[in-house]
Amino acid sequence: MAEAKTGEEATKKIKTGEETRYDTLPFPFKVYFLVASMIGILLAVYVMFGFHFKGFTFYDAEYYFLLYALFGSCCFIILPEGKRLTRFDVALAGLTFALNIYFFFYGKQISLIGWVPAATHNLVIATILQLVFLYASRRASGGWIWPIIAVLFGVYPFFANYFPGLFKGISMDFTYAMSSYTFGKDGMLGLPGQVTGGILMGFLVFTGFLLATGGGQIFLDLAYTLVGRYRGGPAKVAVLGSGFFGSLSGSATANVVATGTFTIPAMKRLGYPPHYAAAVEACASTGGVVMPPVMGAVAFVAAALLGVPYRTIMMAAIIPSFLYYLGLLVQADAYAAKVGLKGLPKEEIPKFWDVVKRGWTLGFVLLFLVWGLLYMKWEYITPFYATGLLILLSFTSRKTMLTPKKFIGGLSLSARTITQMLAIMIPSGFVVAAVNTTGVGASFAVGIVSMGGASLWVVMLMGVAACYVMGMAGLLLTAYLFLALTMAPAMIEMGNLNVIAVHMFILYYSMIGFFTPPVAPAAWVAAAIARADTFKTGMQAMRLGIVLYFIPFFFVWKPALILQGSLLETLYLLILCVIGIVILAGGLEGYLLRVGKLELWSRPLLILGGFLIAMPEGYSSIIGAIITAVVLVVIFLKRRVKGEKLLVGGW
Repeated sequence: MAEAKTGEEATKKIKTGEETRYDTLPFPFKVYFLVASMIGILLAVYVMFGFHFKGFTFYDAEYYFLLYALFGSCCFIILPEGKRLTRFDVALAGLTFALNIYFFFYGKQISLIGWVPAATHNLVIATILQLVFLYASRRASGGWIWPIIAVLFGVYPFFANYFPGLFKGISMDFTYAMSSYTFGKDGMLGLPGQVTGGILMGFLVFTGFLLATGGGQIFLDLAYTLVGRYRGGPAKVAVLGSGFFGSLSGSATANVVATGTFTIPAMKRLGYPPHYAAAVEACASTGGVVMPPVMGAVAFVAAALLGVPYRTIMMAAIIPSFLYYLGLLVQADAYAAKVGLKGLPKEEIPKFWDVVKRGWTLGFVLLFLVWGLLYMKWEYITPFYATGLLILLSFTSRKTMLTPKKFIGGLSLSARTITQMLAIMIPSGFVVAAVNTTGVGASFAVGIVSMGGASLWVVMLMGVAACYVMGMAGLLLTAYLFLALTMAPAMIEMGNLNVIAVHMFILYYSMIGFFTPPVAPAAWVAAAIARADTFKTGMQAMRLGIVLYFIPFFFVWKPALILQGSLLETLYLLILCVIGIVILAGGLEGYLLRVGKLELWSRPLLILGGFLIAMPEGYSSIIGAIITAVVLVVIFLKRRVKGEKLLVGGW
C-alpha cells in the first residue's frame, strides 16, 4: 500500500507540475518567486527574439547579470537549506540580487571596455558573488562535490606552473583569475550565460508547461498502451516511459524518482526480481539524458562549446539512443519470455484511442517543435513558439486546459528548473576559465598523446576511464566540460576524427557512471525504491545497459551512425547494429527472439557474434554473421533430432 501511495503521489506531481517547496513558501515569497521568474522569462524572450523597444538593446553583461539577479536570488527562496524558509535564506537572496544588480548597471562598460583585471573594490564584490553562487550550487546539486571541484579548478591557476607533466600551465594572480571568472568570456559571462540565458531557457519553459498540462502522464499512458499487454509489460513500460519522461527532465536520478516509484512496484508485482526491476529503471532513466527531442543540459552545453545549432546535437543522438533503448527492450523481453512473465491485465491498460484523444495536442506540439528545429531552423526560440501553441491547444479539453492553478504550476516548475540549472551552471565558468587561461588544455592534450604512444585507441580508453571516474559521482557536466576542452582536441588531431562524434563520445561515456558500480547513483536510487541489493542492481544494470559501453566507439569509427555521413551508409550500419544488438541481448539473457531458450554453450558465442555483426567494419560483421549462423544451425539441427519446434512465438 505504501508503494501504491507513493506511485499516486508521483503521478500527481507529473500531471500537475506542482512543487512541494513552492507550496510551503510564505505568500509574499511565492509572489516574489513567480514575479521574478516571469520577468526573467520575459527578459529572455525580449533578448532572444531580438526586440528593440524604443531602440533599447541589452549588452551581454547587462542581460546575464540581470538574469542572475532574478533567478540567482530565487535559488535561496525555492531551494532553502531546511524544510522552511529562514532569515538566512532571505538574506542570501537579497545579497545575490543586490550584487548582480550592481554589476548590471556597469554591464555596458564591462561588455565594451572589459574589467579584466578589475578594480580592487569590484574584485571584492566579485569574490563575494562567486562564493554566494558556489553555495547556491551546493543547494542546487544536492551536495558539496560539485562546488568543491569548482573551487579546485578555481584555485588551480594560482599554482598552475608548479604542477608536473599533463597539468602544468601558466600561473595567474588572484586579481586576474577572479576577474576572468566574473567578467571574462571564459567565466560566468561565457558558457553559463549562453546556456542558461539562451540555449536552454526556452526548453525548460516548454518542459514545465508540458508537465503542467499533463504531458508526463500522457507519455506513461502511451507506453502502457504500446507495450503494457505484452510479456514483461511493466518493464517495457519502464523503458519507454522513462525514456519519454527523461528526455524532458534531463536528470537520470530525478527520472528514477519520478517514474520508478510506480514502474518498479509494477515490475515486482509481475514477477521481476527487485534488483532486476531497479536495474531496468536505472538504465532507462539514464538514457533519457540523451533522448531527443529535449535532452539533458549537457547536450546544450555541447552545442554551445561546438558552436553548432542544437538540432545538430539532437539529430546526432537519435540513432545511438534508439539502439540503447532497443538493447534494454530486447533484454527485458527475453527475461520475461525465459521465466514466463505475462503482460498486464487488460483492465489495467489505458485504451489506445482514449490516450490519443487526450494526448493529440501533445503529439502535435512535439511535431511542431521538431519541425521548427529541423525545417524552420528557429533554433532556441523554437520552444517558446511551441509553449505558446501548447497553451493555446490546452483549451481544447477541460482535462488539459491551462487553468490559473496549472499555469502557476507550470511557471513554478519551469522557474525552479531554470533556477537550479543556473546555480549548477555558473561554477562551470571556473572549469572553462581555468583550462583556457592557463593553457593546460593544450598541455593536457599533448601529454595524453605522449602517454598513449600515438595510439588513438589507447587515448580513447584513457578518456573512457576519466569519464567513468567523474561520471560515477554524478558529475556529468564536469566530466564532459573538462574532457571536451582537453582530450577532444587530441583525439580529433590524432585520428582526423569527426568533431561532433568525438564530443558525443565523451558525453555518452560520462553517463556510464550513473549505473556502473561502485557508485552508480541512478542504480542506487532505483535500488532504494525497489528495496533491492544495491550491488546486485548495479551489476544487472551494467548488463542491461551494455550498448552504452560500445556504441560510442562505433560512431567515432563511423560517424554515419550519428547522421554525419551518407543516408545509404547510415541505413546499412543501422541494420547491422539492430541485428547485432538483438543477437547480443539474446545471448546475455539466454533467450533469443524466435529461437527461444538458449543452451549455455551457445550464449557466449551469440554474444560474440552479435557484437561482431554490430561492429561497423566489413570483415568483423562477416565473421560475426558466420559465428551466429553456425550456432543457429546447430540449435535447429538438435531440435529437429529431438522433434521440438524450430521457431517459437514473438513478443
